[in-house]
Amino acid sequence: MPAGAMIFLGGVLVIFAVLDVIMLVSLVMPGDERGQVIVWKASAFTLSAVMGGNLLDVIVNFVKARPMVSNPFVELEVAAILYFVSLMYYRKRHGG
Repeated sequence: MPAGAMIFLGGVLVIFAVLDVIMLVSLVMPGDERGQVIVWKASAFTLSAVMGGNLLDVIVNFVKARPMVSNPFVELEVAAILYFVSLMYYRKRHGG
């Protein structure tokens, strides 16, 4: 694999690791009521989006009679990206 590709993929891995840490820290960190509402809404949106995507994946694989093949690393990173984006949206919307 070329060195440029390895550097790019290493950078992507670091960004995803940072997003995962941000997700875990924001869930554990206590805050005021407004902060808790922001985290609650971001978490609810992320959960519904990830579960909706998984449900669609199950339905498509069932209809097409294919085996279930999913990569948990990819699902974790999609959840982290969704959570980060929704957290930033709700922080801006609610002034947090």
